[in-house]
Amino acid sequence: MPTAARLVAALCLAVIALAISVQVMPQLPEGIDFGYFLPLNICLGLVCGWMVMGRRHGEGFASAVNNGLAGVVVLLFWGVVLQGGNEMLRLAMEHRFRGPFEAILAVIKISVDYAQYLFEPWIMVTVLVGGVLSGLLTRMAGVLWR
Repeated sequence: MPTAARLVAALCLAVIALAISVQVMPQLPEGIDFGYFLPLNICLGLVCGWMVMGRRHGEGFASAVNNGLAGVVVLLFWGVVLQGGNEMLRLAMEHRFRGPFEAILAVIKISVDYAQYLFEPWIMVTVLVGGVLSGLLTRMAGVLWR
């Protein structure tokens, strides 16, 4: 069911996904073709905001903050996994894996490698501040537009 809380949560996480993606791009090694990096992360932010945060807009301040931080953590998790899967598919097309099990293990390894780029102070500040603000804005939208 579409609600204002879901819409605000989706938009907030899309903006956070864009901000984090722009901050991560200079950190990655040179020569990477970003392709669908930004659009995929923005769409993922929309989906995570709509499905995770929008339906759980809380009843209080602490619940709203927890909802926002949980939404951003889910966004980061799926973003890293999807980008790792995308890289695995690229490598699989170059016949770098001997079988499907090796490819699945490569997704995990690549995802962990990509996650290490997120542990910069300015990215963590964006994650924390963005999560708190998106949780509070989602709660406000849920309360104001019932």
